[in-house]
Amino acid sequence: MPETIKERLIRILEKFKNTVGADGAAVVTRDGLLVASNLSKSIDGETLAAMTATMVGAAETAMNELKKKETTRIIVESKDAKLISTGIGDVIFACIINTNSNLGLVLLEMKKTSILIKREVEK
Repeated sequence: MPETIKERLIRILEKFKNTVGADGAAVVTRDGLLVASNLSKSIDGETLAAMTATMVGAAETAMNELKKKETTRIIVESKDAKLISTGIGDVIFACIINTNSNLGLVLLEMKKTSILIKREVEK
């Protein structure tokens, strides 16, 4: 039986998570619905999806109101983690990393992974 889009996205997210050592990664709709995720059990995917969509929407609205170019990513930092989100057309790619993670590597891998996600969701 062929893989579903959700299964293909989960495979992509697993590779990303393993490459950068992320605590989790997800693809969500702009309406805040969870499409696919590879999150630790302590992270509620539905809640993450809703919060991520709200943050990305607010950031994009703010930049638009400021007459600035398209938002490329949103980074929310706490003392022990970072939530990084980026819009990919009709979906959002979000990941949670430890503050000790190599941010440059994570952003580079997010860029590569975003291309793979885009290919899957546009099929």
